[in-house]
This record gives sequence, structure tokens and C-alpha cells, in this order.
Amino acid sequence: MKKLYFNYIDTFRGLSTEVWWLALMTFINRSGTMVIPFLSLYLTDDLEFSLKDVSWIMSCFGLGSVIGTWLGGKLTDKIGYYKVMVRSLLSTGVLFIVLQFINTFASLCVGIFLVMVVADTFRPAMFVAMSVYSKPENKTRSVTLIRLAINLGYSAGPAVGGLIITSLGYSGLFWMDGITCILATLLLMKVLNPKVAKAIDDKIVENPVSVFKDKPFWIFFAAMTIFGIIFLQYFSTMPLYYKDIHGLTELEIGLLLGLNGFIIFVLEMPLIKWLDDSHFTKIGLMLFGLFLTALSFYVLNLTHWIGILFIGMLFMTVGEMIAFPFSNAFAMDRAKKGKQGEYLSMYVMAFSIAHVFGHNVGLRLVDRYGYNTTWSIMVALGIIGALLLGYLRKILATENELI
Repeated sequence: MKKLYFNYIDTFRGLSTEVWWLALMTFINRSGTMVIPFLSLYLTDDLEFSLKDVSWIMSCFGLGSVIGTWLGGKLTDKIGYYKVMVRSLLSTGVLFIVLQFINTFASLCVGIFLVMVVADTFRPAMFVAMSVYSKPENKTRSVTLIRLAINLGYSAGPAVGGLIITSLGYSGLFWMDGITCILATLLLMKVLNPKVAKAIDDKIVENPVSVFKDKPFWIFFAAMTIFGIIFLQYFSTMPLYYKDIHGLTELEIGLLLGLNGFIIFVLEMPLIKWLDDSHFTKIGLMLFGLFLTALSFYVLNLTHWIGILFIGMLFMTVGEMIAFPFSNAFAMDRAKKGKQGEYLSMYVMAFSIAHVFGHNVGLRLVDRYGYNTTWSIMVALGIIGALLLGYLRKILATENELI
């Protein structure tokens, strides 16, 4: 047991101090995102919107994310990641607090759109900062550490969010999200030196290749968009499925979603360290992660036994643990060809586009065809994504590039 403990600790060695600070800031920020997994419930139960209305509001959420991600990449390359991160976090905190006072369909569409535009300028900047502060051999583990912070925050967030809803109502979630964003801003200003950040930002790639001319990257982009559409069902349609079909309460839903973050916190770093040292390719690992995520939906149609929810969550969690770090590492490796902000913003934008279509399509499919058909369609999308990754591997093998 003692040896197992020290082996676990060793997987964290060698990461830079700045990456650890970025992870802590991310944890503080993500702990407040308890609004997100409860957003569809908030809109249907508290504000009594129809599923059709909720689908459009969630599309505005995704559209804001797309524009914010694109804008974040442009601003990061222009003014540096430090300024982008500070301004994004602080403004997001204020906007989340204001959002709770908006309750009409049109104003919510605009409000959630603006929140996500501002909030998601942070993500490309954070990934560029992480890439800058990581040694080449530690980039995948640095990504994994940031994801651990995200998922530990997600683990605490939904569990605490369920308690807050029970005691204070949904408005308490918005206050918590806003306050945690502001706290993350204060920590960022305290621990990262803007002069150091500016000096690093001034280092540019000579003769950069435009991401728009990188065909393999766009195949990768399409596969990640599909993966994002499937994965994001766990934050819109899945909470409704837990409640409508299996009768779970908000607290139980929060605990089940929190289990995802807890498993990732305990197991992801050792798993990624082992896979990173193995002979498996990044694309092969992404493909396997996508397969497991699709499998998590397939098993839900096999039985109405409530325990299948935990099995499905386990498949999704392991798939997520594998697909996200190695896809991010692939994007960072590819970004060496051009401007990092441009490449990494496009990587993040794949998931932002998934927000635009994933929530809307998922909710509309549930509304029209029911949950079982929706889960089958998600499995089919997973197969398409896997075929794209297989095609990508073939192209890169032909070009004799690292896969």
C-alpha cells in the first residue's frame, strides 16, 4: 500500500510551479461551475421553460462559447495570455451574479450568450500558459493535472450544488459561481508575474503555418466536435434522464455527477502516466476513449436497473480520462507549426461548437423520440468519430508524422 502511494505521488513529480498554480486557479474557478450541470433543470423546473426553449437557450450558451474561444485565441496572440485570463475571470464572476436576475426567454438567450463569450476567452489563454510553463516531456501530464483540477472542482461543485439548491434555491448557485471566479482572479494576480508572462508571450514561431491550411488538424477537429457532442449530453439531457426515468433528486444527481470527478481525481494521473510511457499512439488512445464514451450510452438501453447509471458513468469517465489529455497533447504538438493561440483556440472551439449543437440536438431528440433513441444516435455518432480518427491516423502515417 505504501509503495502504491509513493508511485502515485511520483506521477506528479517534475511539473513546474506555475502549472501547479494554474491548476489551483482552475480548481477554484471550476468549483463554481455547479450552475452548468443544473442549468437544464433550472430552466425547466425553476423558470418552467419547455424543452424546445431550453434547447435554444443552450444553443446560445454554445454559440457564446464558440465566439469567446475564437476571440480568446486572437487576444492571446495579440496582448498575451496573462491579460486575457485576468479580464476574463473577473468579468465572468460579475456576469454570473447578474445572470440570476434574468428570467425571460429572450434576455436569457442574450445573457447566457454574453456570459459564455466572456468566460471562454479564458480557455485558450490558459492552455497557452500551461504549454509555455511545461517542459516538452511533461505536457501531457500538465494537461492531466489541469484536468484533475477541473474535475475535482466538478466533483465538489455538483455535490455542493445539490445541497445549495435544497437549502438556498438556484440563486445560490449563481452567487457561488460568481464569487469563485472573482477569487480565482485574485489568486492569478497574486501568483503569476505579468512581466514574465509578457516576456514569454513575445516569443513567436517563425514562418507560422496557418491552422486553416492544416488538413490533418481539421479531421482531428471534426472528430473532437463529435466527441464533444456525445460527451456534453451528460450536462444537459443526462440529468433530465436521471430525474425523469430513474426518479433521482437534484442531490442524488449532483452526487452521481460528482462521482465522475472523484474517479478522475484518484485515477487519471497514474493512468495517463502509464499510457504516456506505453507504446500506444495519441490517436489510438483518443479512439479508445471515444469508444468507451459511446459505450456508456449503449449500456443505458440494455436495462432499467438503476445500477446501470453507475456503469455508464464509469465507461464515460474512463473514456473522458483517456480522450481529453491525449487530444489536448496532440493539439499542442500540432500548434508548434503555427501560432499557439490560434491552434489551441481552434481545439477548444471544437467543444464550443459541440455546445451549440449538442445540447440543442440532444434535447430536441429526447423531446421528439425519447431517451432510448437519443442514446442510440449518440452511439452512431461515436462510430463516425472513430472512423475519422482512423482516417487521420492513416494520413499521418503516410506523411511519416508522429501519431
